[in-house]
Amino acid sequence: MKDKHLTVLGIRGVPASHGGFETFAEYLCPYLVKRGWRVTVYCQEEGTAPIYESEWEGVKRIHISVKNSGPLGTVIFDFISAWHSLRQTGIFLTLGYNTAVFNLLHRVRGKLNVINMDGIEWKRKKWGRVAKSWFWLNERFGCFFGNQLVADHPRIEDHLATRTSRKKITMIPYGGLEIQDADVNILKEFGLSAGDYAIVIARPEPENSILEIVEGFSGKRRGTKLVVLGNYQKDNTYHQRVINAASDEVIFTGGIYDIEKVSALRFFARCYVHGHQVGGTNPSLVEAIGAGNAILAHDNEFNRWVAKDGAIYFSGKRDVDQAFDLIFSDDELVKKLQHATLANFQANFRWEKILSEYEALLLKHYPRVMS
Repeated sequence: MKDKHLTVLGIRGVPASHGGFETFAEYLCPYLVKRGWRVTVYCQEEGTAPIYESEWEGVKRIHISVKNSGPLGTVIFDFISAWHSLRQTGIFLTLGYNTAVFNLLHRVRGKLNVINMDGIEWKRKKWGRVAKSWFWLNERFGCFFGNQLVADHPRIEDHLATRTSRKKITMIPYGGLEIQDADVNILKEFGLSAGDYAIVIARPEPENSILEIVEGFSGKRRGTKLVVLGNYQKDNTYHQRVINAASDEVIFTGGIYDIEKVSALRFFARCYVHGHQVGGTNPSLVEAIGAGNAILAHDNEFNRWVAKDGAIYFSGKRDVDQAFDLIFSDDELVKKLQHATLANFQANFRWEKILSEYEALLLKHYPRVMS
């Protein structure tokens, strides 16, 4: 098949500097380039500069500057990039459905668009009524305007099947890297010792159970540490509740964006704590699985499918308290959880496996582009 061309929409750009979809694109795009694809990615910039192009790892990047910041800037960028992309040939991959209304343009122009539908965004507690309505509508727009949908979790697939035909949906989870070693000297910066702390890496939002985790840990002296990554603001009521609930054994590091540091903190932790209550295959949980962590996870159908037998599950702060008692006292339990996690990673979440499944999906539908 000659001149295979993929256009990627819905992210801020590559290489990754924001979130899970950007990281995924950072792996997928060069992978496809090496396999003979032409790949174009739309990238969001700040300011008022005219549209310009650049190249990264053989990937063509189209940069669109937007003077607005925050959600409004993202909506404007998505509209401009969707409109501009109509001149592209080949197949499209849209990562996320938050502005799926703009994918009507691709449908009208006969462009074949594969949409990764992400999680059930409109169920997240952090959004107000207007935002939830916007996401609820765009989820339906995505199901209708997308030629093919990707779900990253079986329960997300089931959910989407209530909106559209299951034949239109392919389940491909998120992937991760296996971390087999890291620089232990990085721990000195935070006053930590390998295997003597638990770690939480998540946005500080109620649906991520941060308060329950901190309260459960801080209810007694433990002689160990809980490391909490993320930006906590003084003017945010929930953030302050978390900080006020913390004992002096809780370390708030702030946001850390150095991959080497984050990898080391995760790799040498006694356990990784994952409190997400809503979503599909969460990237942070997959990265913990790739690091071979013993896991303490909120008990829901999303996390149970991802973490499987590598986790102890909790529903509230009392469960968290009891789970920490077990994790920090039972070496054999930790080894058992770590072994199960590594086996789970090898079977389900290696990037090589995930990327090949995406290419197979794109190739399956590419003949429709050529017809």
